[in-house]
Amino acid sequence: MPRVALSDNSKPSSNGFDPEQLSIEQRLASGFILLDKPPGPTSHQIASWVRDMLGLDRLGHGGTLDPFATGVLPLMAGKSMKLTKGILQTNKTYIAVLKFAQVPNKSELSEIIGKMTGRIYNVPPEISAVKVQVRTRRIFNFELIELQEKEAVVKIVCEAGTYIRTIARDMGLMLGFGVKLKELRRENSGRFSLEDCVTLQQVADAIWLWKECDRPEAISKIIHPTEKLLLDKPYIIVKDSAASALCHGAPLLRPGLIEVSSSLSSGLEVAAFTSKNEIVGIVKMTKGFEELSTSTNGEIGKPVMILMEPDRYPPQWNK
Repeated sequence: MPRVALSDNSKPSSNGFDPEQLSIEQRLASGFILLDKPPGPTSHQIASWVRDMLGLDRLGHGGTLDPFATGVLPLMAGKSMKLTKGILQTNKTYIAVLKFAQVPNKSELSEIIGKMTGRIYNVPPEISAVKVQVRTRRIFNFELIELQEKEAVVKIVCEAGTYIRTIARDMGLMLGFGVKLKELRRENSGRFSLEDCVTLQQVADAIWLWKECDRPEAISKIIHPTEKLLLDKPYIIVKDSAASALCHGAPLLRPGLIEVSSSLSSGLEVAAFTSKNEIVGIVKMTKGFEELSTSTNGEIGKPVMILMEPDRYPPQWNK
């Protein structure tokens, strides 16, 4: 995405710091863990166990997996919990094992898979925690990887909130015999994949090394700064003075802007970063790129969510 510098006279202050240099305590105040969920416990139970091991009051998770399912499960701590909704809305990739009541015809199965790609109806199963109602979800890719007798391995890339169990049920209705979801593994949640994840045992070991042996290296690698959750979101870079003002509830003014994308539009919600790559918060722009490139003052955006502590950058305006 093309970026344009709108200011070349910004002088970063001595305040603030690179997010990668955060202490363990600072990461726990606004960070997240990417866990490879094991089969058995619920997502809520996993979050509770890690919360207790870390000694936190709260720890949320981004995207519920059934107890038997495994794979990418983001765990959100502190202020990063404000971004849980955004994590829940990202596309997902699953590898599923389907068990058929009888041996399916491969050609017919491939044809049905083709019909179930695109916009489909996806009614939550009765065992789910959400209201059972008719809704649609988009299946971006539905691939038959392997078929052996009464079992098939498939890969599904889908919109957030898609129930794979429902896809299996509907496939059975189209085939004329039962289809059950035997195994399910989430390979990707948004930009995060299994390669980014750690196991529950690795989390427990890292916490033990930190608390019992005063060796924080492992846990610091496991708890990621909030900024990594926003790397795919449209963004702007603001001056330190603007970061301070936004943290105290003030609107974003044109002089406080350093850099924007040329595709920026009015009404767009963007991630506001400092020149040190720190996230300030989410700002809703009131002017687009064309207006910004021709103006030198005035209000250009309003904060809708603040993620930075208000005292990181001292006020730089007259009280």
